[in-house]
Amino acid sequence: MRIVLVGPPGAGKGTQAAYLAENLSIPHISTGDLFRANMSQGTDLGKQARAYIDAGQLVPDEVTIGMAKDRMAQPDAVNGFLLDGFPRNVGQAEALDVMLKDEGVKLDAVLDLEVPEDEVVKRIAGRRVCRKDSAHVFHVTYSPPKSEGVCDVCGGALYQRHDDSEETVRTRLEVYHTQTEPIIDYYRAQGLVVTISALGKVTDVTARAMEALKQSDEG
Repeated sequence: MRIVLVGPPGAGKGTQAAYLAENLSIPHISTGDLFRANMSQGTDLGKQARAYIDAGQLVPDEVTIGMAKDRMAQPDAVNGFLLDGFPRNVGQAEALDVMLKDEGVKLDAVLDLEVPEDEVVKRIAGRRVCRKDSAHVFHVTYSPPKSEGVCDVCGGALYQRHDDSEETVRTRLEVYHTQTEPIIDYYRAQGLVVTISALGKVTDVTARAMEALKQSDEG
């Protein structure tokens, strides 16, 4: 299957993408991984992206599109892929359509993970990270530390990252609504959108997504 995964920040896209890709035996292609791979390998696209990032500028669509095109051309993606973070806007979605048409293939589904805005804020703003080891992450509601403000694993101090503040989260949501959400309507017009609730246990959301994709494929 060829799937695009969309949803607001805090919807659990990364987690669900990993599970779904494994269940469907297709590669999980995320924008973050594309950037890291190209920059670490020193590809021409990676060098271009690095120059924009170092200058504090947004990486142009054509660079991101070029990275995605190269990745989708690799052998493991011949029979399908799950795109996470791309396309990020309607322009990128249109470019993806052209790429796939040139290859004689098409998308099977666009999986839309739906989460209420207040839940997104609660999920992200409640995160606390260990200052000693950023891999140790807690949540004031869902996975609180045994002692408030102290990491259970190493005893380091827990803090809220600036990116996780409520103000920053609401700004990220506004960017999502303005730039990325319009691709849902773009793909809905093609009959590709499958919307599921991303509330509940991770395994429940995955099962919900697999069932929705199965029904979409049969339809």
